[in-house]
Amino acid sequence: MTMSSNTPLPPNLAEGLKVLRAKWGWIVALGVVFLIAGFIALGSAVAATASAVMIVGIMMIMGGVAEIVAAFSVKGWGKFAVWMLLGLLYVGAGVIAIGNPFAAATILTLMLGAALVAGGVLRIFLAFSMKSAGKPWGWVVVSGLVTLLLGAMIIAQWPASSFFVLGIFLGIDLIFIGSGWVTMGLALKNRPVA
Repeated sequence: MTMSSNTPLPPNLAEGLKVLRAKWGWIVALGVVFLIAGFIALGSAVAATASAVMIVGIMMIMGGVAEIVAAFSVKGWGKFAVWMLLGLLYVGAGVIAIGNPFAAATILTLMLGAALVAGGVLRIFLAFSMKSAGKPWGWVVVSGLVTLLLGAMIIAQWPASSFFVLGIFLGIDLIFIGSGWVTMGLALKNRPVA
């Protein structure tokens, strides 16, 4: 696959790293912005939850519009109707999420808790199948237990947890993303010039 751009691509990895090294300050600044946003999200988890649900709602509307547009390229009434219905459902769900973010957060939080419980159970099951194969399995069990317990805690506090869980997850995610960008920028700054 070729890319058309006015900027020539670096011929090798070392040249690409030189280009990035020159921009290390911008990369660190981006990381700091993500870190600040993450701490703000943790500080106001309810507002962050509403924001996260609104973003999901906007994405659902965009996906629904894409489905509706794609429906017109489908030949045959049955397939057209299915694609159109899916698109309308996505748009409708997105509008509901934007119009009432806390009701949508309630549903999303319950689904998240259930997914974590199911993921934890599956991870524990996988660990015991790894044990019978003679592979290291202890950390997989610990990971499964943590995931299972987290999901159980979310469900146990539901629907009250709906107001803050998604915001906390968003804040933590932004902090990890920001830390990654800051670390990469500082590593590029300290990298010796080749």
